[in-house]
Amino acid sequence: MTEDRTVLRVSGPEAAEFLQGLVTNDVAQLKHGLVYAAMLTAQGKYRADFFLVPQQDGSVLLDVAAALAEDLTRALSLYKLRAKVTLEPTEITVSQGTGPAPEGAFADPRHPSLGWRGYDGQPSQPADWDALRVAACVPQSGVELTPDTFILEAGFERLGGVDFRKGCYVGQEVTARMKHKTELRKGLALVEVQGSAPVGTEIMAGEKVAGTLYTQANGQGIAYLRFDRAEGEMTAGDAVLRRLP
Repeated sequence: MTEDRTVLRVSGPEAAEFLQGLVTNDVAQLKHGLVYAAMLTAQGKYRADFFLVPQQDGSVLLDVAAALAEDLTRALSLYKLRAKVTLEPTEITVSQGTGPAPEGAFADPRHPSLGWRGYDGQPSQPADWDALRVAACVPQSGVELTPDTFILEAGFERLGGVDFRKGCYVGQEVTARMKHKTELRKGLALVEVQGSAPVGTEIMAGEKVAGTLYTQANGQGIAYLRFDRAEGEMTAGDAVLRRLP
């Protein structure tokens, strides 16, 4: 069981349509399994990321970090208006593993190395999730994903968390403009780390700030970098870094 997750349920005849107008990914993809998505602010910044989970009765579960569940519920409720939907918490627990997926579990859509997620009481399989996440450069809410994050800088396109053909959603205009009108100058990247430094340590390229170092495992780390400064050797506290291809 994964203790730090909350599962919400969105039900009612307009559940899918309601979510489609709010989240970054295409809800129609639920027919294929889990959908990874986010909800943004009107300014296009990160509010929460979650998995949409299809249910046989037509309802949709939202598997979200427990720390974000209250704010996400409040945000969804603000947009509900007269939509024929019901939003409620559940007692459903989340499990995950990297071995063969048990019956009823779903493949994690972000990266094959992240295995499966279950919602029917399957036991979790132990794994070094931080090491797997770092190796695949997958951000985590509350660490690499913060209220200042733009999701394209966090790699959501690579992780399958945003759809540019689905139409409007909250924050869509800013996200689309970043995609089509600008080249990303900053974002998350994988770095080689010799030594270690606390999460959030400033990265220096000579005397210039080049970014921030986040989760580290097995000699690698996830860093938020200014790409024009992230060349050659960098430092973060006592650690020495180099951007990996």
